[in-house]
Amino acid sequence: MIPTVGFNMRKVTKGNVTIKLWDLGGQRRFRTMWERYCRGVSAILYVVDAADRDSIPISKSELQDLLQKPSLGRIPLLVLGNKIDKSEAVSQQALVDQLSLEDIKDREVCYYMISCKESVNIDIVIDWLIKHARKAK
Repeated sequence: MIPTVGFNMRKVTKGNVTIKLWDLGGQRRFRTMWERYCRGVSAILYVVDAADRDSIPISKSELQDLLQKPSLGRIPLLVLGNKIDKSEAVSQQALVDQLSLEDIKDREVCYYMISCKESVNIDIVIDWLIKHARKAK
C-alpha cells in the first residue's frame, strides 16, 4: 500500500450500516485541513505507523493539536497502530504511552493495533465504528 496523497473517500457497508470514511493525507501540507473534515463526524479515526518509531512523536504532536480544536470537542477518538506485521512495530502499550492516550480525558478514546496489509483487527475496527455511528444518530 502506498501513502495517501490528498484525500480519498470510501464507503464501507456492513449489514445495514454504511460508513463514510475520509482518508486524509498525513503529509504536512494537508494537516491544516484535517479539522475541516473532522467537524460533525461520529468519530475521529487516527492512524499511526507503528513501525516508524521516528514519526510517533510527530504523530503525537499533530494529534494533540487536532484534539485542541474547539469544533472537535467530545468526538470519540479511535487510534490505530498500523503495520504490526513489521518486526519493528512498537507494542500497543508503547504506542499508548508515546501518544499519551491515557491522558486524554475530554472524550472517549479507544485504540487497536492493526495490519491493513494482513487484515488484522479490521473487523473489530469496523464494529467499533458501526457502534459509534449508531450512537451519533
